[in-house]
Amino acid sequence: MVLNIIKKLFIFSIIIMVFGCSAPQLPPEIQIAEKQEHNLWLSGAEIYSPDGFKQYRISLRKVKDDLIKEKSRFIWFQDYQSIQMDARALLESGFNLQKTVSDTRNIKKASISDKISFLKNRIETLKGLTEMINEGRLARKDLIKAELILSEAVTLYNNSDYKAAGTKLKDLSGFISAAENALFPILNRYADRGHIEKWQQMADETIAESKKTGIQAIIVNKSERTLILYRNGIPFRTYNVGLGRNGSLDKSFAGDKKTPEGKYRITKKLYASLYHKALLINYPNEEDMRNFASAKKKGLIPPNSKIGGLIEIHGGGKNSMTDGCVSMDNDMIDSLFSLVDVGTPVAIVGAVGHNNTLSSAIEGL
Repeated sequence: MVLNIIKKLFIFSIIIMVFGCSAPQLPPEIQIAEKQEHNLWLSGAEIYSPDGFKQYRISLRKVKDDLIKEKSRFIWFQDYQSIQMDARALLESGFNLQKTVSDTRNIKKASISDKISFLKNRIETLKGLTEMINEGRLARKDLIKAELILSEAVTLYNNSDYKAAGTKLKDLSGFISAAENALFPILNRYADRGHIEKWQQMADETIAESKKTGIQAIIVNKSERTLILYRNGIPFRTYNVGLGRNGSLDKSFAGDKKTPEGKYRITKKLYASLYHKALLINYPNEEDMRNFASAKKKGLIPPNSKIGGLIEIHGGGKNSMTDGCVSMDNDMIDSLFSLVDVGTPVAIVGAVGHNNTLSSAIEGL
């Protein structure tokens, strides 16, 4: 028995002398792959190629598991050749994945940059439109919120967080839509052919009366914020004016703060009013009363509403927003006051032509 043990030890020593006792060298590609995985994560592979990065991690885990199994084998039987080949294939897929991530990231970067530029211009355009109508104050609140969110998105973009920047841009789209919904129904009135033809007819008839009778006539143009005094059918003086808080729309009932549209006459000259001097017009006229009754019957206005009255052309400043009247600077109302008489025809219209300021402003939007 002792001889058998000695014999085995002798054989074992011979094997060690011949083959050595050091373990096979571990594939260096696995450590490289681990660093590659970290670099892929840093470059945003989870964001820009989630499926590809998931598969990469699964393959890396398998290679590492195979390595552990192989290392557990008896040192003389360890063979890392197939594991090394798998690791090299993994590195190759990692290089391809990095290119995919880089390409996708650049596309996303360019897309976000274009969206930021577009939305910035959109907000600036809409802000400009809000300055053209009194009702723009309602849209400005949403545009202020949109600007704040856009600023946050730009910061994220500059920090290369394109996914978060894109999410922010989606958030601000709702505020831009809200602003558009507040502005466009009003502005579209001034591009509507039916409205324009009606306004043009009222203005033409009023000017024709001035030309025929030789009296003065007044045309208030909402889109241009002007009051033009005609004499013998020819423009004589032009004044800048202000309108009601919701003056871009046609008046429907008392308290709506809209400036009426129609053909009227000056019924009284007030030398002293709350707003310097004032010219009272005959709103509501017969057409206004018919429209009011029809709208009430159709449920388009509150059932308890009244038609209202006391619409004036008065002083107080052209930049003030009224409850529905037409306002002028005090020195301008002084001038107009001295030139017109009771009975002077007045036409208040949205615009006098298709190429008015408001219709032109929304072209291309």
